Amino acid sequence: MSPEAPRAEHGGSSVLSIPAFRRLWSVTILTSTGEWMSLLALTSLATHLTAGAGYTAQSFALGGVVATKLVPSLLLGPLAGVLADRFDRRTVMVVCDLAKFGLLVSVPFAGSLWWLLVVTLLIELCTMFWIPAKDAAVPNLLRRPDQMEAAAQLGLVVTYGVAVLAGAGLFALVTKAAPLIDETHPIAAVNVALFLNSFVFLISAVVVALRIPEISGRPAAADRRAVPPSMLFLLRDGFRFVVATPLVRGLAVGIVGAFTAGGAVIATAKLYASSLGGGDAAYSVLFVAVFAGLAAGMGIGPRLARRLPHDRLFGTAIVAAGLSLVLVAVAVHLFMAIATVLLVSCFAGIAFLTGLTIIGTRVADEVRGRINAFVQSLVRLVLLGSMSLVPVIVGIVATRTVTIADLTVVVDGTRFVLAGGGIVAAVVGAVAHRQMAGRRSERTGSTPEGVS
Repeated sequence: MSPEAPRAEHGGSSVLSIPAFRRLWSVTILTSTGEWMSLLALTSLATHLTAGAGYTAQSFALGGVVATKLVPSLLLGPLAGVLADRFDRRTVMVVCDLAKFGLLVSVPFAGSLWWLLVVTLLIELCTMFWIPAKDAAVPNLLRRPDQMEAAAQLGLVVTYGVAVLAGAGLFALVTKAAPLIDETHPIAAVNVALFLNSFVFLISAVVVALRIPEISGRPAAADRRAVPPSMLFLLRDGFRFVVATPLVRGLAVGIVGAFTAGGAVIATAKLYASSLGGGDAAYSVLFVAVFAGLAAGMGIGPRLARRLPHDRLFGTAIVAAGLSLVLVAVAVHLFMAIATVLLVSCFAGIAFLTGLTIIGTRVADEVRGRINAFVQSLVRLVLLGSMSLVPVIVGIVATRTVTIADLTVVVDGTRFVLAGGGIVAAVVGAVAHRQMAGRRSERTGSTPEGVS
């Protein structure tokens, strides 16, 4: 065992032994949980506020909330990072947390869809300032440069693991308990969840202001000049390389299919839960199932890779995710729906991990960075894009009456869209498999002409 092995093995406990980092990590747990809980609450409230306007209006409102979250990060990410760097980091974080507190508190009192969309936009802008300030402060809180990897891993575990489960669990708990206070108004449960959630950011602001003074500071001038590229730039730059490289082209096609399927599940979860006779609690359970399945898939993926080459496993997993999504569309019971949603996200998790492994082992070092950036940007764009677009399609499809022989069944739009999305994902997976077939020994080692 190398001298570095013990440090790598206990990296998490090592960085958590640093008081300042431990407090910041705790704050990250708190705010990430609040972000996920607020997403559930705001999307749920959007459907409640448009309940009287019909199914189509609910679908458009749901898509509007997610689209509002997408636009700022897509267009203004670099600007937020630059502006956040020009002020004291602790001040930036405290101001953003206080702004989120005030915005979320205002939503239950306003009770209107337009204000909900404004609040969603402003909260996303605050998050865009908060995250760069927090990330820039982390290296200064650590004792050694080699602790950065462990710190980053702990951040990912919090953001996409602990916080998702905690946020959805708390939302389910609050919405179940709120009717005990006021059972005559279903919207009251969501308002209670939003009101309680607002105090998460107030607590975060107090902790950052009073307990983590080490966060304060501005980067050196050289760091300020290193402006991170926008998502649009990364997508354009990566697209040039993808077009010229069959292996990576198949990978990109497959990722679009996998995360379109995942986004469709998340986007329709609220209306889909209602079609099964469930409420906000069922919505949050389905939301948790998506991320639990992703985690399970990432755990199973390496074992499957021992039996099946990565290129075959990647395409096969996406086809399986698409077929599983068709099963979600025909589920008639909540337990069946949860099981099939777990299958979809599990196969998507296998595909995502396998795709990253292919990049790490088959893409040359000189272009690997931009391909990773391209894939991460593509995942975010496809996931949020499908989450905003799918509800609109659901609203257009609306509710249809299907007659089979003498049996007449009323089917809501989510079923048609989920089934269609599953078929598209399965076809895309097959295309990706074909693109990557026979390229097991291929290694992309040079940058095509025109790629900077």
